[in-house]
Amino acid sequence: MKIATWNVNSIRTRSQHVVDWLGQNPVNVLCLQETKVPDADFPRLPFEQLGYHLYVSGQKSYNGVALLSLEPLADVSTGFEPILGASSVGELDQQKRVITGVANGIRIVNLYVPNGASVGSEKYEYKLYWLKVLREYLRSLLTKQPSDICISGDFNIALENRDLHNPDASKGQVMATDLERQALKEILELGFADVFRKFTAEDGHFSWWDYRAGAFRRNLGWRIDHHYLTSKLYQQAKSCTIDIAPRALPQPSDHTPVVVEF
Repeated sequence: MKIATWNVNSIRTRSQHVVDWLGQNPVNVLCLQETKVPDADFPRLPFEQLGYHLYVSGQKSYNGVALLSLEPLADVSTGFEPILGASSVGELDQQKRVITGVANGIRIVNLYVPNGASVGSEKYEYKLYWLKVLREYLRSLLTKQPSDICISGDFNIALENRDLHNPDASKGQVMATDLERQALKEILELGFADVFRKFTAEDGHFSWWDYRAGAFRRNLGWRIDHHYLTSKLYQQAKSCTIDIAPRALPQPSDHTPVVVEF
């Protein structure tokens, strides 16, 4: 089984890229982020023609997540509220950032973590709070519905310095601050592990490159798109790879797919 994650930075702009990639890489489940489209306007037909079932949670111009699966998914829900309840979630689900479903006994949680804008900003504080709620959401999933879990998505956090092309220059910047990293570590302490690092220890491997300054050509990237697995799944994982080919296409997303195989 293969699960991929890809922040497409607008599914309507990048739909042909995704269709072509799936034609060459028919993963079982594709987790998309930053789809930027209301559910009614999601371009479903090209993916359905490839045999995929679509589960979407989007909004106009911003955010948005989707699951594309070759087999129907079970127990699909969107947002934090179905697990935590409205009183615990407040207005967080107004931003469409969470979707989950079960495939072949594996619960897949597809996330688009807030960017945070700049350190100390209102959006940065929102990100830290969102991550705290995410930890409670995952803790509740593990307690109420114990199963193998794969958390996939754009985390907008480089967990370690080896996930940055220039750690010294990035120190203290949003997506690499101590507070963000600590929040993510506290989530992983629930029982999740970074499967990419099971197979690749060295630095220089990235999933996001800025559009500016020839960053992709110069490999000046960040690894911020991840798969985190519970223990049994982690042991079963056969590979986890970053496919940089789509980033080299004309008008690409600034992210590229990351694929885990069991």
